[in-house]
Amino acid sequence: DEIAKLGPYEFICTGRPDEGIPAVCFKLKEGEDPGYTLYDLSERLRLRGWQVPAFTLGGEATDIVVMRIMCRRGFEMDFAELLLEDYKASLKYLSDHPKLQGIAQQNSFKHT
Repeated sequence: DEIAKLGPYEFICTGRPDEGIPAVCFKLKEGEDPGYTLYDLSERLRLRGWQVPAFTLGGEATDIVVMRIMCRRGFEMDFAELLLEDYKASLKYLSDHPKLQGIAQQNSFKHT
């Protein structure tokens, strides 16, 4: 729920236990430009030690970029709070350095 407050995201999977697997998956809302891409955000999180991939979907949806957070067994609230802090710090960095954005897609996760 906290990530939803931080950007113009459309959630595909919220990670709520009653909705399925422990994963959060989202994309930027259609027509929104927050000044960064999900690739940029993924790169910033990776530099802070998190593996939160951004990638395009397959098949007929190769133009849709999503970001996925998998919560594995043992992922407790203290880890969630650390991730949220690093997420906010990454957004601040991207806001403060807009000219550095756009190159992260070249180094993104490949799911082929």
